[in-house]
Amino acid sequence: MSAAADEALLSLSTPAGLADPYPIYAKLREETPVFRSEVYDGWVLSRFADCQAVLADGETFRVLDAQWRDRHRPGWRDNPAMVLLTALLPWKNPPEHTRERRLLVRDFTVRRVQELEPAVRRAADRVLDRFADATADGTAVEFVGTVLYPLGMAVIGDLVGVPEADHDRLRRVTDLIGRQVNPAMPAELRAEVDAAAVEFRAYFTELIAQRRAEPRADLTSALLARSTTEVELMSEEEVLNSLLVLFGGGYETTAGALGNGIHALLTHPEQFALLAGDPGLAAGAVEEVLRWDGAAQMSQRAAARPAVLDGREVAADEMVVVLGGAANRDPARFPDPDRFDVTRDAGRGLFFGHGLHLCLGAALARLEMTVLLEQLGKRFPTLRIEGDVVRRPNPALRGMAALPLTR
Repeated sequence: MSAAADEALLSLSTPAGLADPYPIYAKLREETPVFRSEVYDGWVLSRFADCQAVLADGETFRVLDAQWRDRHRPGWRDNPAMVLLTALLPWKNPPEHTRERRLLVRDFTVRRVQELEPAVRRAADRVLDRFADATADGTAVEFVGTVLYPLGMAVIGDLVGVPEADHDRLRRVTDLIGRQVNPAMPAELRAEVDAAAVEFRAYFTELIAQRRAEPRADLTSALLARSTTEVELMSEEEVLNSLLVLFGGGYETTAGALGNGIHALLTHPEQFALLAGDPGLAAGAVEEVLRWDGAAQMSQRAAARPAVLDGREVAADEMVVVLGGAANRDPARFPDPDRFDVTRDAGRGLFFGHGLHLCLGAALARLEMTVLLEQLGKRFPTLRIEGDVVRRPNPALRGMAALPLTR
């Protein structure tokens, strides 16, 4: 049975799997919801309750930190991309995770995010104005590159202090680094992904040096000056790692989820019509978009001690892969899960994770997505797809490589 399940996992990277992984997830949920995978070298979960339980139990199931990799992934330190990711907050366990998250969380409180709303709305207006101009004569325009990435880059770039002239460069390297989180990443990509990680780190090292010499009104300068007590300061390495995770995670998954969501809305025109007729539905539409086809499809944990999952014994240090994309279509949690419905009111899925590692920037991402969907419905009620849609070749971070739209 596990051999068939592993075949299903491999099929996620095929053109059919990239276009629609959800029938594959359904088969796993129904036939092998908890199984030991040779492909991923660990246990794989696809039901909502199992996935949520693992993410919630941060003492038993810990992220794959440097210590775990030293024991189980010999040679991993020879891969700069993995070294870079493992130094970041999402790949750390307490007490390091507790300290670094505490130092950052004040910048992402509900109040702080609300203060950013005018800037987010200005950024959305700018990119949508460009889209309106480009499509005025009925021409189809590639929406991901024209709107989604420029919006995400503008929001997080302004916050962190990255000049607009550098956005395209950083989009290229973060897209490559994102391939690292795919447990089945092709070996031939290794050198390119590692080179991107070296470039990414070097860029923010230089930005820190510039802000230390000439502080500005941005988060980089604020982190360099920050203290939580008279003696506890953020080290320069902690500032660097914070910027890497905030910038890399601050637009990539949001842009991916927006692309997937807009595709869903436009392939369900009655749902887009509801949104266009009532922009107040935008916040709820965001939750449905994140449930229906989010960007972050899977995450990894390792058992800190022996555990039992669905009657199966998991040994200490064994890896557990949480298929969040499958969990978010689980009929045991979301009635009629394959129905896309922007008026659905069934609670939140696992897109932003759960427990200790709940995404720090979730509120900002929700704000950005809500503003854009609200404005799309208001400004472009006849928006439609015109041309070939292309998915990115990464089943772990779903998103659009090309989404041609007109109005």
